[in-house]
Amino acid sequence: MYFTYLLLSKKDNKYYTGITNNIEERLKKHNHGYKATMSTLKRGPFELVFVQICKDRVEARILEKYLKSGAGRELRDKLFEKNF
Repeated sequence: MYFTYLLLSKKDNKYYTGITNNIEERLKKHNHGYKATMSTLKRGPFELVFVQICKDRVEARILEKYLKSGAGRELRDKLFEKNF
């Protein structure tokens, strides 16, 4: 089982989209800077705002790519605009 997830940086109020097979451990790593990606290394702490369970890595990657596309970012912004 894999997960596609959205994080919201509490530091710069921007999103990060990723995939993992262990969501709890991955969130800890993002928040502590351990094995974090360059795009999240200095942007923590993060809040987990969305998780989608996917049957495998391929499905998770397809959703991740969509959420990073123009249409996916537009949908994300509409869904979460009430939070700001």
